[in-house]
Amino acid sequence: MFTANGKRSRRGNERSRLSALIGYVLASAACLMAILASPRASSAQVPTYEVTPEESTIKFGVDSSVSIKGVFEKWNARVTFSSRDVRTAAIDIEIQADSVNTGSQMKDNKLKGKDFFNAKESPLITFKSIKIIQTGPNTFDIEGNFTIRGVTKTEKLTLTSDSKGTPTGSLEGTMAFDRKEYGMTSGIPFIKIANRVEVNVRLKWKQISGPPPVFEQ
Repeated sequence: MFTANGKRSRRGNERSRLSALIGYVLASAACLMAILASPRASSAQVPTYEVTPEESTIKFGVDSSVSIKGVFEKWNARVTFSSRDVRTAAIDIEIQADSVNTGSQMKDNKLKGKDFFNAKESPLITFKSIKIIQTGPNTFDIEGNFTIRGVTKTEKLTLTSDSKGTPTGSLEGTMAFDRKEYGMTSGIPFIKIANRVEVNVRLKWKQISGPPPVFEQ
């Protein structure tokens, strides 16, 4: 009787250990699958866009006695999302200040100089969004940190989207700022220049992956 009970006891312990081992293996496999799957699921649920610079433009202009309008030829822009909600979008723009082109070398050199963009010491002009408010079915007010000449202030970029749920589209908008608030207090000889500078942005984009963003109705 002692020997038989001992064998049954050992068999019971072995079955318990086997059950525990199986449970551990299954739990570990489930955790591993969750870890591997979660980044992919998260990535698949977020809209991913790419801005196409060759189809996009960043222009500027200022009222003056002699026309001062131009484009920036070298820049980068990114539009990213943290969820499908269009209001979670982030817009980052980096412009190379010395890529300004007004069609006049004299004006370009003046704008690149210390009195205006100061491109040598502050090579980048940037806009980084901090808040997006949908103001209409396809219009937005984008508050962001605007930096030029090493001075940063909050400005508003007003944008219009020409599409919803399409694989390509564009964002067009305007931002205005007072040049004197950024240290551009000088003028150009014989040219009267207003303080208000207007920047016009047209960003052509294409959707790379994920679902389209969800707009407020």
